[in-house]
Amino acid sequence: MTVDFNGIGPGQVNSKTTSTNTNKANTQTPTTPTPNEQARSQGTRPDNVSLSSQARDLKKLEEQMSSYPEVDDERIEQIKAALADGSYKVDAEKVAQKMLDMDKSIFG
Repeated sequence: MTVDFNGIGPGQVNSKTTSTNTNKANTQTPTTPTPNEQARSQGTRPDNVSLSSQARDLKKLEEQMSSYPEVDDERIEQIKAALADGSYKVDAEKVAQKMLDMDKSIFG
């Protein structure tokens, strides 16, 4: 199996390079193109992204949810008033069932 890394073939790895002229003043170093220059020379196209219908629906839902307040101040005041006057009643069976449902969803 032959692996070609950037144009280097199996005969070119760890081989000595010989030069007839050892004077470094006469040698030219090749310039390496930048990644941008390489991309332009290869004629690459810009990246495209397409979202699924589910992703678009989730984005719409996120936008709708952002319009609602995080905390319903009116509901909080109702509960505070009900607690203060003693009219707030807790349904213990409903709370227990919700706890069991949550436990089931977490632990299976």
